[in-house]
Amino acid sequence: MEAGMNTFLFGIYPYIAITVLIVGSIARYERDPFTWKSGSSQILRRRNFIIGSVLFHVGVLIILGGHIVGLLTPIWIFDALGVSHGAKQILAVAAGGVAGVMALVGGTILLLRRLNDPRVAASSTFADTGILVLLMLQLVLGLGTIFVSLKHLDGHEMTKFMGWAQRILTFRGGAADLIADTSLIFKLHITLGLTIFLLFPFTRLVHMLSAPVRYLWRPGYQIVRTRKRDLKQPAE
Repeated sequence: MEAGMNTFLFGIYPYIAITVLIVGSIARYERDPFTWKSGSSQILRRRNFIIGSVLFHVGVLIILGGHIVGLLTPIWIFDALGVSHGAKQILAVAAGGVAGVMALVGGTILLLRRLNDPRVAASSTFADTGILVLLMLQLVLGLGTIFVSLKHLDGHEMTKFMGWAQRILTFRGGAADLIADTSLIFKLHITLGLTIFLLFPFTRLVHMLSAPVRYLWRPGYQIVRTRKRDLKQPAE
């Protein structure tokens, strides 16, 4: 039973989550392009909440970048660069820890604001609040993995997750078996991460796919202000 659940969660569920993420995002963009954005409540934000948004978004972007590079870069590239598994593990713990704390502090500020500010709460949906709660839980689990990682500073444990992610990405079998004996907190972290992927197309998170990129080709704007007296026709 346990082996079957492990195979499903880490050998089958990743493909379900990624498929829903891709197909669902495309379908949402095609059918409801006007919802392809994050409903901003900046106009309702007090100035002291800006720091929460900056900490959260910067922290999350660093974490995402670290996960992509750390998990998907072939091990032989690190070996060729002379980066040992232990050094990579220490770098991941240090950078991930700092970024995780940043995101957690910022997310806490944003969540408290969303729950306690009546004006912001009135403009929020259940999905807005729910996905933020899941992201906060994911950050807590991620920070919790640091304490386990500190017991495996040789980097051997991390190579298991690298092998798992790269096998999933390249459709090779046996991915789930690679992490069958890893700590429960890592498995919870991965499972919740995949669940967030699954929910991604149905939440405000979709703006991550376009918001940072569209500015590269967006045409410039020129604002022309015309005084009312310039609009008046000259008297005959």
